[in-house]
Amino acid sequence: MERKSTSSDVITRAYLDSLLVEVRHLDAVMPSTEMTVYGKTFATPVTTAALSHMHRQYPDGMAEMAKGAHEAGALVFSGMGPEEELEGMIATGASVIKIIKTYADRESIYRKIRHAEEHGALAVGMDIDHAFSRNGYDVVEGLPMLPLSSRELADMVKSTSLPFVIKGVLSRQDARKCLDAGVQGMVVSHHNGRLDCSVPPLMILPEIIEETGGKVPLFVDCSLQGGLDVFKALALGATACSVGRPLMGPLREKGAEGVREKIVEITNDLRYTMAMTCSRDIASIDPSIVRMGSFTW
Repeated sequence: MERKSTSSDVITRAYLDSLLVEVRHLDAVMPSTEMTVYGKTFATPVTTAALSHMHRQYPDGMAEMAKGAHEAGALVFSGMGPEEELEGMIATGASVIKIIKTYADRESIYRKIRHAEEHGALAVGMDIDHAFSRNGYDVVEGLPMLPLSSRELADMVKSTSLPFVIKGVLSRQDARKCLDAGVQGMVVSHHNGRLDCSVPPLMILPEIIEETGGKVPLFVDCSLQGGLDVFKALALGATACSVGRPLMGPLREKGAEGVREKIVEITNDLRYTMAMTCSRDIASIDPSIVRMGSFTW
């Protein structure tokens, strides 16, 4: 027997493709794709992923990505990067959620939280799934990491007036701990496969929704490619969906305009899928419209 792949990206893609969609036509209308989160309304539930180092793709790449997303009416996540990069992203007019890593230097985390708050970020948060490497604690761009405790998380949440988002939630257990710590949003993600055989985000999403009871927005990322993928995630209860890799080529080729075009393309694909399933807006997408097919990888 051929050995199955242990790649979490492969497994996640296979799971996405195994989800089938009912078609419903009667009483359909042209749908609205608007999404509201943290008091702001966006034209689309498609967000950028919490990317970093996009200067390797295009000059001032993170600001260009933010500009393109803003022009498409989309929310933006920002990953690891210098303070001036975040300032440049916010200066485009984009609504930005700044995600910070679990640096061993805890004071640097608080500095970054304060900086995001002072410069007009929509929300702030942490990427909790990058603390370890196979050789011990992780080191990213020369900066050592340490895992975060629930108590530390609660203190960080209390330190800011901004909504606090945790990226890397992939279990009911972590979802409960985040909720108890006062977290106001979660990104359901395996960080593109930091651990082989990770559960696909959309497989665990219903359990996390059950645990959180609709109290906080739930963002989903990992392997989402187009509007049909986004629709499936929304049907299963996601608030919004983060897209990363599909934006990199357009960014590299056309800068902000390429990012704008790609987000609009994905949103149009989502709108078409909603129209073909009698879903008038995001809130009215019926979870029963998605069915489990044969899941193999």
